[in-house]
Amino acid sequence: MSQHAPEAIHRLVPSPAGRTHVVEQGTGPLVLLVHGFPESWYSWRHQLPALAAAGYRAAAIDVRGYGRSSRPGDLEAYRMPELVADNAAVVHALGEQSAVIVGHDWGSVIAADSALLRPDVFRAVGMLSVPYAPRGGPRPGTVFTRLGEERDEEFYVSYFQEPGRAEAEIEPDVRGWLAGFYAAFSADTMPAPDEPGPHFVGRGAELRDRFPTGPLPGWLGERDLDVYAGEFERTGLSGALSRYRNMDRDWEDLADLDGAALTQPSLFVGGGLDASTTWMADAIKAFPTTLPGLVSSRILDGCGHWIQQERPAEINRILTDWLAALPA
Repeated sequence: MSQHAPEAIHRLVPSPAGRTHVVEQGTGPLVLLVHGFPESWYSWRHQLPALAAAGYRAAAIDVRGYGRSSRPGDLEAYRMPELVADNAAVVHALGEQSAVIVGHDWGSVIAADSALLRPDVFRAVGMLSVPYAPRGGPRPGTVFTRLGEERDEEFYVSYFQEPGRAEAEIEPDVRGWLAGFYAAFSADTMPAPDEPGPHFVGRGAELRDRFPTGPLPGWLGERDLDVYAGEFERTGLSGALSRYRNMDRDWEDLADLDGAALTQPSLFVGGGLDASTTWMADAIKAFPTTLPGLVSSRILDGCGHWIQQERPAEINRILTDWLAALPA
């Protein structure tokens, strides 16, 4: 294991999106890192040097619609097969034929679908915060609508569906909105269990109405928030929100994968206080069937949603141990 990692390199590589921004560090087997919402390559700032020091070529991307990557104007350009094609193109643009892929939040779903659709490129998959759940069941939009109606509220995914609606809430105060959103799902700042949940919107209200208004989470410094806010102030939020607006299209596009098991060597790590872990407990229980190649599954007690930023040293150790155990 190397004791010192080389400096990170920023580059733009060709992809079906147009260009994909990649930040890479280290040499060795390629590990592609895919962020979630509302984040960027910067979400992996703690993992890039750690993976590089462990002998890997770590490459964190800005997903299409985010940061310095291209932002196609067509809403349908953000459907899942397009994002998978971007990931495969990045691997090849970096001069490699295969890679391990690791994702967080939406990136976890993108990573899993990349492994399913392109097993020739992605030889192992790590998923953080959002567990693997095979495609199946009713149309997602219908499910999320019913979920809100049961509470006479609106689920946040449904709230994000109409182009321009969430943007009108977020973009006048990107920095303040992001601060509240990150705090709402962080272990040390999330609302108490008896307080209204930030996953739902009251009728005629805004999502931010239920965000905490106290200090920033411990993992998020003012400079870190500046980085995230600066990118979204420049790009707007439509590209990022387009991922949510294609969930029903994904359901149609991936019909051939209904119930599919993900057979590559895999890893899952979730936060014990993260709703993604608790609400999807049945998906985790199904891992022996849905993830037959599962190497390790961990739940970190007292951890929220932003897992690789809330617990960087622990995640780095888990990732490097898992990578070291993979077949060459």
